[in-house]
Amino acid sequence: MQHAMSRFALHDLERRIAERAEAPANVSYTRGLLDRGVSYCAKKLGEEAIETVLAAVSEDRPRLIAETADLIYHLLVVLKARGIALSDVEAALAERRKESGLQEKDTRR
Repeated sequence: MQHAMSRFALHDLERRIAERAEAPANVSYTRGLLDRGVSYCAKKLGEEAIETVLAAVSEDRPRLIAETADLIYHLLVVLKARGIALSDVEAALAERRKESGLQEKDTRR
């Protein structure tokens, strides 16, 4: 199955979240989430994670893609709420690339 190359990247979403965080809460869902605090944002992320898991095992491909998009959005909102940039996560992933996944997991024990 071929797909058109998307010109939308996670950094685009991160920028959009930052922009929407500055908008009034009555016109920005993102601002409304952030105004409710990290705990609320994390709760929404958890809900989306569960929905994504359920879609993975029992829904069709388009539904899983939609749930995954929601999950990524809510993850980036939580990162914004905590003041963590996507580049910080990318740096952590780059560090992990230096060793196998099993070795990396052993170092976290």
